[in-house]
Amino acid sequence: MRIHRNPLAVVRNLGILAHVDAGKTTVTERILYATGTTHKRGEVHDGTTVTDFDPQERDRGITIFAAAVSCAWHGHRINLIDTPGHVDFADEVERSLRVLDGAVAVFDAVAGVEPQSESVWRQADRHGVPRIAFVNKLDRAGADLDAAVASVRERLHPAPLVVHLPIGAEDAFTGVVDLVRMRALTWTGDLAEEGPVPDGLRAEADRRRRMLEEAVAERHPAALEEFCDRETLRADTLTAALRDLTRSGEGVVVLCGSAYRNRGIEPLLDAVVDYLPSPLDVPPVRGTRDGAEHSRAADPGEPLAALAFKVSATPTGRLTFVRIYSGTMGKGDTVWDATAGRTERVGRVLRVTADRHAPLEQAVAGDIVAVVGLKSARAGSTLCARQAPLVLEPPGSAEPVVSVAVEARRSADTGRLAGALARLVEEDPSLGVRTDAETGQTVLSGMGELHLEVAVERVRREHGIDTSVGRPRVAHRETVGRGVSGVVFRHVKQDGGAGQFAHVVLDVEPLSYELGTDGFAFRSTVVGGRVPQEYARAVEAGCRDALAEGPLGAHPVTGLRVTLTDGSTHVKDSSDTAFRTAGRLGLRDALRACAMVLLEPVAEVTVTVPEDAVGAVLGDLAARRGRVTGSATRAGSAVVTATVPLAELFGYATRLRSRTQGRGTFTARPTGYAPAPAATARVATAGWRERPSPSLT
Repeated sequence: MRIHRNPLAVVRNLGILAHVDAGKTTVTERILYATGTTHKRGEVHDGTTVTDFDPQERDRGITIFAAAVSCAWHGHRINLIDTPGHVDFADEVERSLRVLDGAVAVFDAVAGVEPQSESVWRQADRHGVPRIAFVNKLDRAGADLDAAVASVRERLHPAPLVVHLPIGAEDAFTGVVDLVRMRALTWTGDLAEEGPVPDGLRAEADRRRRMLEEAVAERHPAALEEFCDRETLRADTLTAALRDLTRSGEGVVVLCGSAYRNRGIEPLLDAVVDYLPSPLDVPPVRGTRDGAEHSRAADPGEPLAALAFKVSATPTGRLTFVRIYSGTMGKGDTVWDATAGRTERVGRVLRVTADRHAPLEQAVAGDIVAVVGLKSARAGSTLCARQAPLVLEPPGSAEPVVSVAVEARRSADTGRLAGALARLVEEDPSLGVRTDAETGQTVLSGMGELHLEVAVERVRREHGIDTSVGRPRVAHRETVGRGVSGVVFRHVKQDGGAGQFAHVVLDVEPLSYELGTDGFAFRSTVVGGRVPQEYARAVEAGCRDALAEGPLGAHPVTGLRVTLTDGSTHVKDSSDTAFRTAGRLGLRDALRACAMVLLEPVAEVTVTVPEDAVGAVLGDLAARRGRVTGSATRAGSAVVTATVPLAELFGYATRLRSRTQGRGTFTARPTGYAPAPAATARVATAGWRERPSPSLT
């Protein structure tokens, strides 16, 4: 066994990423079983899994909340987060990826890369998280490793470096050939048996080993040098090169197996240890202090810097999950919440395995642990040493796209409902709660229909509040269809004492309104100092204030560029406040003069149905204003891809099941906004006036 001078070298912080039903939770369960953390294999269909411990997860058979577990493998500490695969809970994946050093992407050997697989892959790309790939379910009918790898190459665009060759196919899948060490691993029970490569696979194994060596040599200088000298690569050289390519993102190691049958888990754990980075291998975390950027190395001797990425309320207290980047955090310590600007006391530090906890005296740099006793920390809060403050970049939070009106059935529960919803938002930043100004209704917003159903069900189960829920509504936007130029606005206010004066001239023009972008640009072309730069920045701030409500239906405005072309100041009465007010009111006037367009959110829908039901499904998609973008045949089923307005997808799961006798499935992921038709625009601009009904209860 190798001896590591630094204990952080044997730590791996990774997540399990995949499309819903690709087998993430089963992979996690088998990892816990293989490492001896559990002594019985949990099954999703039986509701006995460790990580899906929430009652709703067990009832629905899907992962809803990211669950952290910790285990040991060959002297290494593995901190693992099992993430949701459903698009409605992508924000859980985002918060998890923010604190992880590596990931295992799980793919279905029959379906290959599915829509949400692609989404979580792109999320990992944004965070620069190195990945290895595990092609699961090789025991299923129609499983094809080569086809799955081809879909990874075509849709995700990495360089897949396949290190396994399956032994047997479908029901006869019994093991793999390890192409790095040229050995066979077979499973007849729970343990892997190592042996020579079967004679019938020797030629194919040699061919694939050669392909692997050539692919690695093309991308790794040291491997290329040895390959040119020896015309082959030693196992140690190949392993080191695969490690470098994985950590740099130039290649993705691909393994295969069947988690349900407990085949391929041990090699996957070996690959996690061999290829994914430790906290020492990732760049020092960077944060800001007094407006300047600073970095902290992964060193227990450095001042404390930790990021809270998840808050969870349990029957035994409030848990705050943190990733410690530097320093040490112990029981009874006082830490500084740099985000809230207050001190917090650490009551207990816990090593977490889903809903089971083991107390720790202290946690050090590189650890992912739960902390009890923090009162104000939220997801995204930085915990640090008071004498060396640092603010780390918080995880991004998606903007809600679907809303429902919620009210308590009993008036006596109204106050309790407000508290319960506030607690939900505290735990899940992708939820939003507001009071509708026109109707006085409480509006709950989230990432999708299922997301809101889960939230409302939590209110019922955990707080005992019976609620009624209105029909879901989508979050519309407004944009500029045709702009205006030369809009003049003067803000003059004189009511005794110092007055306010600001004069601005604005041009407004359309800009792309892509999902996930700011959708707003500002520039100043004023010359001659007629509007100083500091006042121009105030005008920009005022324009951003005006984007909160558009002229069509008080929806947020996106997709526009504002240009400050001229203006003037007063020697005494001009100020930042005056020009900010002028920017806000001037842009409002300009938007009323523009030709505005209402936008509605759209989603990419992938429907998998039997071939004899394609006609009915296409007709239903057309009735929902869907635009078909592609179709393919896969393993006897038809796969139809379409772009559909999100508002038209409410209740689609039930309709699809009825049209396909329960054999059809679909996935949807938001892709952007598109202009809404006139009928939809009339409804959306009328305001939220209906009372909540029990239609979804």
